Amino acid sequence: MDRGMPGSTSHRGRLTVDVRRHGGSAVITPEGELDHHTADVLRVPLERCVEDGCGRLVVDCSRLEFCDSTGLNVLLGARLKAEAAGGGVHLAGMLPLVARVFEITGAGAVFTVHDSLADALAESPDS
Repeated sequence: MDRGMPGSTSHRGRLTVDVRRHGGSAVITPEGELDHHTADVLRVPLERCVEDGCGRLVVDCSRLEFCDSTGLNVLLGARLKAEAAGGGVHLAGMLPLVARVFEITGAGAVFTVHDSLADALAESPDS
């Protein structure tokens, strides 16, 4: 069952981020463009989830239209913090343009990537 998290939506121009709990996972859904102007809009909730004890982060990328190197670094940083806390970052439902960034940089190899959010949540050890 999904449970909302307080303060779950952030805005800064071209990016919104929704955060909710699903079992032992935090589901983070960025919508719009993730770049150097909007990176903190995603960085802050990712870090807050780890600080709040939720190490398994599922980033639903199905609404993420663009991701530059700064956005990629935000996700890589979250991965390191989540792994240090005994968890990880799972990416789900990447659109082709965003998937291409991960493919070109090789960053897709360091994340657990799922075709859809449903697939990512189905693999949750405590869902």
